[in-house]
Amino acid sequence: MPLTVATVPCLSDNYAFLAHDPETGATACIDVPDAAPVLAELDRRGWRLTDILLTHHHADHVQGVAVLVAATGAAVTGAAADAHRLPPLDRAVAPDDRVAVGTATGRVAAVPGHTSGHVVYLFDGAAFTGDSLMACGCGRLFEGTADQMHAGFAAFDGLPDSTLICSGHEYTAANIRFALTVDPANPALRARAAAVDAARAEGRPTVPSTLGEERATNPYLRVSLPELAAAAGVPGGDPAAVFAAIRRAKDQF
Repeated sequence: MPLTVATVPCLSDNYAFLAHDPETGATACIDVPDAAPVLAELDRRGWRLTDILLTHHHADHVQGVAVLVAATGAAVTGAAADAHRLPPLDRAVAPDDRVAVGTATGRVAAVPGHTSGHVVYLFDGAAFTGDSLMACGCGRLFEGTADQMHAGFAAFDGLPDSTLICSGHEYTAANIRFALTVDPANPALRARAAAVDAARAEGRPTVPSTLGEERATNPYLRVSLPELAAAAGVPGGDPAAVFAAIRRAKDQF
C-alpha cells in the first residue's frame, strides 16, 4: 500500500512532509524546518511519528529536529557523509541503502550539488527531494557542481510519471517565470503557469508536483531537447552542458 503524503507548510516558504503507512500507523517526517506545524498536523490527523528523514544539513530543513524528537521520540535518519553537520542521527545512510516507514521501503539516492551530501528518498509513489529536483526547477548550487546534480537526476529516470515530487520550498511560480525564458513555446509549461498562479491566488501549495509534470515542464529534466540547447546557447547540445548553462542563467535571472 503506498504511503499517504501530507504537505506541511513551515516558516515563510518551506515544506515538511509527513509520510504515513496506513497498514502499521508508522509515520515519517521528511525534513523539519519547524516542529510546531508538524506536531499540529500529526495531532490533526491522529498520526504517530516514528521517523525523521533528513535530506541535507541546511538550518531551514533541520532546525526543528530537536524539538520534534523530544516531543515524539522519533528516530532520525540522515546521510552518513553529512553526519558531522546534521542533528544527531540514529541511523546514518549511504546511497542505495534502504529505509523503512512501516511496511513501505524506500531507496536512498545521492543528488549532490545544492550541498555535497544531499540525499533523496525514493518510495513507491513518492520521492522526497529536498532542494535537489524542485517544482519546475532545481536547488541552487552551493557546494557542488551542475555536472554532479545533472548526474544525480538519473535517480529519477526509472520512476513512473505518477510519482509525487515532494520538494522543500514554495518556489514554483518563480521557477516557472524563469523556465518560460528558456522554453517559451512549451504549451504544458504555459498551462502550468496559469494553474500555479491560480493555486497561489487561493493560498494553495503547488508542492508536491508529479514527475510527469516535471518531465513536461522542468527545464532541468528537458536538457536533451534541441530547443533547450538552442536557448542555452550550447553548440552540440551536450545535456550536462545545457544543464549548467541553464542553471547559470537562473542564478542571474
